[in-house]
Amino acid sequence: MKKIILSLTLFCSVLISCNSLKTANSQKAALQGAWELNFISGPRIAFSGLYPDNKPTITFNLKDTSVSGKNSCNSYAGKLNVDGSKINFKEPMMITKMFCPGEGENVYMNTLQKIDSYSVSEDGKTLNFIMGEVVMMRFEKK
Repeated sequence: MKKIILSLTLFCSVLISCNSLKTANSQKAALQGAWELNFISGPRIAFSGLYPDNKPTITFNLKDTSVSGKNSCNSYAGKLNVDGSKINFKEPMMITKMFCPGEGENVYMNTLQKIDSYSVSEDGKTLNFIMGEVVMMRFEKK
C-alpha cells in the first residue's frame, strides 16, 4: 500500500512539474514578434507629447534569443534575457545615435532598464512590462 501511495505521489509530482514547464514555455512563446508601445508610466508629459511621430517598438526573436526595436527615433538591439515571467534589459544594447528632439527616447530606454517581469494577455494582444508589481509599459501586438 505504501509503495502505491509513493508511486502515485511521484507520478503526480512529475505531471505538475511538466505542466509548469509547458506554461513557462507557452508564456515565453507569446513574446515572439513585434509590439508597439501604447502606455508608459512615470513621465509628467502626455504619451502623445513624448512620441508625437513614432511610437517605440520592440521585437522578440526567440530563435536567436535577441530583442530589437526603435525607441521612437533610434534603433536598438541586444540579447534577450527571459526566465519564466522574469525578463531584464540590463545588459548593454547597441543603439544608433541620431539626434532626437524631446525626452521620449530617454524615458523609454531608462524605463526599459527597470523592468523585471512581464505578462501577456490571454488573447495574446497585450504585453505588460512590470517593475515589482507595477505595470510600467504596455505594448500592443503589431
